[in-house]
Amino acid sequence: MNNLFDKKESWGKRKRKNQQDKALVEMVKLGYEKSSRLKKMLDDAGINPAGIKSRENLENLPVTSREKLVEMEQQHPPYAELENPDIHIDRIFTSPGPVYEPHLCETDYLWARAFFAAGIGPKDIALCAFSYHLVAAGLTFHNGLRRVGATVVPSGASSSQIQVQLINDLKVTSYVGTPSFLKAIIEKSKEMGFDFKKDFGVKKACFAAEPLLPDLRWSFEHDYGIDTYQMYGATEVGDVAYECSEKKGWHICEETIVEIVDPATGKNVPEGDLGEVVVTRLNNIFFLLRFGTGDLSRLITEACPCGRTSYRLAGIAGRVGDAVKVRGLFVAPSQLKMLQAKFNNLPLQAVVSRTGHEDVLKLRIERITPEIGSASWEENFKKVFREICTVGINLLEYVNAGEIKSEDKLIVDQRAY
Repeated sequence: MNNLFDKKESWGKRKRKNQQDKALVEMVKLGYEKSSRLKKMLDDAGINPAGIKSRENLENLPVTSREKLVEMEQQHPPYAELENPDIHIDRIFTSPGPVYEPHLCETDYLWARAFFAAGIGPKDIALCAFSYHLVAAGLTFHNGLRRVGATVVPSGASSSQIQVQLINDLKVTSYVGTPSFLKAIIEKSKEMGFDFKKDFGVKKACFAAEPLLPDLRWSFEHDYGIDTYQMYGATEVGDVAYECSEKKGWHICEETIVEIVDPATGKNVPEGDLGEVVVTRLNNIFFLLRFGTGDLSRLITEACPCGRTSYRLAGIAGRVGDAVKVRGLFVAPSQLKMLQAKFNNLPLQAVVSRTGHEDVLKLRIERITPEIGSASWEENFKKVFREICTVGINLLEYVNAGEIKSEDKLIVDQRAY
């Protein structure tokens, strides 16, 4: 048991299912009483809450996509009437949309299992390079690190030069952030005259919000001696899965029910088949059932040599629908439509590509008036875009009027997964 976070990770299949089914029944019963949105959802579907006795019954409910959740929260701010009004909320996070997420912190140690599996503990000084501003990432990763006893350096989104200084001065041993930012930190350290492998003691890295590409993982591990781990989650539902030392899939967290469904029907696909990752977080504060992540994956049901008995996700194979993640933040068609409305229904298209290990966001814009493309217009456009979508634009490409057709996708993702 010393190599596991707690006894839950070694539960047998039947015990895990029984415990999760029990928690689901309690969540649905409480949610029906406290959440007008969940009550309406069940009533409209003709479902008696007492009829939901197990995870199999979830199939009778619709999948709520991120786009749908944004729409629900805009209609009924701030939480789409999915919250428990009797619970005192400790913190409120936001993500592009906007989507607001209520959190408790004292009893909810998100990501602790992931960090424990990565071997991070009381002897570690961990650099947490996720933003602490508004979004959940920084603080939730911070709490998970503290839960396993690590000392945390809350560096947030500071410049790569500052990150290098912190790593050097504070003798950092672990990194938590995106893989592309760690790559940038390593490159900056070279510019500053350091040899990252010889001069620093960073031996572990836990990544989230971006895919860890195989060649970059190889470089981190072989060129710099960093043991790398992938973590998977979403602001709306918290931690979902994490990698152990075997690195043969991502263990599903004990507090979540994960379904792999046919995106067209919302029904579960056969075990081992590819489908959309749909998550229900078992809790008593935010009654979001069947959140559709938009990610494609499949279940690995074979036992893992590490001793954990949960099913695993076989990484992410791609995306469902049109919303995409750029540098860890979602960009959705609904946001681009809001942007268009602010610029007189300006024809535009977002193109996401990857240069090396960096996401590149390009906006194609029709030059329908003379001022489009001027320095002042660009400055204002980029400002409004960031206000709506949070992420910044890398490139602007101006095209002739009529080149962007009404039937063209608002977002084109050219990245290979």
